Amino acid sequence: MRRSSAQGVLYGQTVANVAGIANSDLECMDILYLEGRVTAGRLAEVTGLTTGAITGVVDRLEKAGLVRRERDEKDRRKVFIAVVPEAAMKIGQFYVPMQQAMEKVLGGYSDEELRLLLRFANEGYKGVLAATEALKGLLDTPPEKRPALKLKTRPRQP
Repeated sequence: MRRSSAQGVLYGQTVANVAGIANSDLECMDILYLEGRVTAGRLAEVTGLTTGAITGVVDRLEKAGLVRRERDEKDRRKVFIAVVPEAAMKIGQFYVPMQQAMEKVLGGYSDEELRLLLRFANEGYKGVLAATEALKGLLDTPPEKRPALKLKTRPRQP
C-alpha cells in the first residue's frame, strides 16, 4: 500500500510537471474536480491549507487556465472556484496510461473480488480521513502535552 501510494504521488508529480504546475496545485485542482464548484474557504477546509495559501493556489491555477472564479448569482460577494472542463480534459489525458493499466489489473478480478476491493478502498479512505483529523487535533496540542506516538513494528519480509 505504501509503495502504491508513493507511486501515485510520483505519478501525480509527473503529470503536474507535464502540465507546468506544482503538484500541490494539481492536487487542489483534483479536489475541486471531485468537490465541484466550491468557495476558497471550503477548499481551504478540505485541504487543510490556509485561505491565504489557497488564494495563491487559485491564482496560479487561474493563470494557467485550469480554474475560474465565478461570482454567486444571488450573493455577488461570494466567489466560487470552478474547474474549466476543457482544461480538466486536457489534464485527464495524462491519466490515460494509469487508467489503462488499472483496467488491465481489475480485469483479472471477479465481481465479488471487485466489491471487496471497493469496500477496502472506501473503508481505507475513511480511515485516512479519521487519522488526518486526529493528527490535526494533535498539532493543536502544545508539544509538551502531546501523547507519544509509536508505530507498531513488524518483521520485514524477505
